[in-house]
Amino acid sequence: MNSVKKTVMVTVLLLSIVTSNAQIKNTTTDTVKIFGNCGMCETAIEKAGTINKVAAVDWNVDTKIATLTYDKNKTNQDEILKRIALAGYDSEKFLAPDKAYSNLPGCCQYDREAKVAVKSEAPKMEMSNTVTVTETQKTNQLQLVFDSYFELKDALVKTDGNSASVKAKTLLTALNNVKMDKLEMEVHMVWMKVLNDLKEHSKHIADTKDIKHQRDHFMDLSKNIYDLIKVSKQETPTYYQHCPMANDGKGADWLSKENAIKNPYYGSQMLTCGKTIETIK
Repeated sequence: MNSVKKTVMVTVLLLSIVTSNAQIKNTTTDTVKIFGNCGMCETAIEKAGTINKVAAVDWNVDTKIATLTYDKNKTNQDEILKRIALAGYDSEKFLAPDKAYSNLPGCCQYDREAKVAVKSEAPKMEMSNTVTVTETQKTNQLQLVFDSYFELKDALVKTDGNSASVKAKTLLTALNNVKMDKLEMEVHMVWMKVLNDLKEHSKHIADTKDIKHQRDHFMDLSKNIYDLIKVSKQETPTYYQHCPMANDGKGADWLSKENAIKNPYYGSQMLTCGKTIETIK
């Protein structure tokens, strides 16, 4: 009876993999060794690396070889392997964080052989009186995104729909120019979650001069920028601010480089309505 159940489960799993692969466009297929021990590892590895209609992972418990099938326009091998590493599983390219590995069930704690660690920060190279090139690249990747956001916020404070549209287009360009492989691991994972929403709301603001429509999308845009800036290192504080009157009395938030309140949802009508609810350093 147990063998019948196992056969059914394997069949269902294979069918789901085939279906998932069929939905992925612009497909690229790679094979990579990923370390693990058992069926529980197989489930965890495949779940961590799989994204609906974007990437599918099929890991063989005997050979330790994973087949990665993914849309090359939306992700890449490194991104998939980093997600798997964060779930606790080493590959030939990335070593899982020690905490993630130690949280695995005892039966899943394989013998570790990989050498290159996935870290939230890249190792620093000593250079006299200057930051490393790697650190500068990582900072610059998102700095233009944040700067464009603050310029957009300032345009909304002035109730200038034309300027807001232009600044949103600049923000879109900044988003498209970010090189994900230059991001630190923690930032990278948040970036992947918020990128599509950031682009969607920026495009809505860019495509109209209607200040009300722009402000509606700025609310959601600000939530995504908040998630991103929380995991990014900033040289100066960022102030997370709240207006209780916005969004039909439900309240809405935004980010600012200054503690003084300048409300982007009402402009001169209620310029100082709101308060700082968090200082992000």
